[in-house]
Amino acid sequence: MPQILEKSKIRLDTALRIVFVGHVDHGKSTLVGRILQETGSVLPSRMKEVEAICKSRGMNFEYAFLLDALEEEQDQGVTIDVSQVLFKTKKRFYRVIDAPGHKEFLKNMVSGASTADVAILLIDAEEGLREQTRRHATILSLLGIKQILVAVNKMDLVGYDRAVFERVREEYGKHLKSLKLEPLAYVPLAAYHGENVALPSSKMPWYEGKPLLELLDSLKLEPPLSENLPLRLPLQDVYKFDKERIFAGRVESGTLSVGEEVSFLPSGKRGVVKSIEKWNVPKQKKASAGESVGFTLEDQIFVERGEVVCREPAPEVSRTFLANIFWMGNKHLKRGEKYLLKLTTEETECVVDSILRVVNSSNLEEISQNAQEVAKNEVAEIILATKKPVAFDTFDRIPETGRFVLVSEHDVRGGGIILKKVEHFSAI
Repeated sequence: MPQILEKSKIRLDTALRIVFVGHVDHGKSTLVGRILQETGSVLPSRMKEVEAICKSRGMNFEYAFLLDALEEEQDQGVTIDVSQVLFKTKKRFYRVIDAPGHKEFLKNMVSGASTADVAILLIDAEEGLREQTRRHATILSLLGIKQILVAVNKMDLVGYDRAVFERVREEYGKHLKSLKLEPLAYVPLAAYHGENVALPSSKMPWYEGKPLLELLDSLKLEPPLSENLPLRLPLQDVYKFDKERIFAGRVESGTLSVGEEVSFLPSGKRGVVKSIEKWNVPKQKKASAGESVGFTLEDQIFVERGEVVCREPAPEVSRTFLANIFWMGNKHLKRGEKYLLKLTTEETECVVDSILRVVNSSNLEEISQNAQEVAKNEVAEIILATKKPVAFDTFDRIPETGRFVLVSEHDVRGGGIILKKVEHFSAI
């Protein structure tokens, strides 16, 4: 009987986080479903349920239905939302972030990919590269994901022809190189039939590399951010128990220890850590990157959500910064327009001060300089001015505190990364 994973017994902070990215119909959900089946990560009742659904519709078994729980997704054949599922190999646990491929759901894809340790870019061998395939690579480069595997899927539709695989690898390799992305490997597979998914495929003896799951197991499991980096803990909330304030948040980098003095930015307030708290767990002396904790201070201070708990070297504090942004809104991003900036746990109003450069996200060709607006699916270099000072790091230094989204009309319209602090800007 397949081994079923119980989330309550899994250290999610130790699981390798994977995002599967691909154009609609290139087999992304089928591949994830096949992996779940190959690793025994699906309840037998779920398998029977999917078998019954497929039989009632007069169709072959659909591995994608193991993942696409929403009836709307099954009817349309399109993955809409970001879901997270788990599976385990002999080596370790994996947490799959299923990012949609359809162009209308790119903002969900950004949300999913932003938390991943490794990305698997899926390409249909028969269809080849599509506009979305190129665009997804651009998004991954903006999000700073360095560990990438390229899976050339549906090799059965091209007769497992090596020449087709090599052609896709050469063409996509050029595009990735232009983005300064270097895939760890290219693997040919037929996800539906399980060829090169868990075991080497006899249909492709010319491929001398490892099957996909073996490649994943060979990846080094790096912590999201090194404990050796400076402490960054964006404040999620402040709770009051028995006249004592408990400050809660996730340690994004570095370590937090009892007895050390920490700063809160942008307010500049300081305090000495008295205790580190976790729900229903014995008190600990130290918390590291990736842990969500509460902590108390020796002396009571008043700070609010959005502050960044830190030690030297401290993050930047400013009202203006230079950023790269990927725009996903139907309405164009406009110079002088106001948006809601979400940066870690901080939320504040901001205005687009300048649009320095606009680039086509598919072919990376420059569209314009000193523009007045940015259209949907374009990448731009902009200067943002916030209503109040915010604490941040440049993305290349600490990604989690250098990544943001812009919200308009209660919906995410763009995602970006901070390049540097800006001292001077035009007054709009």
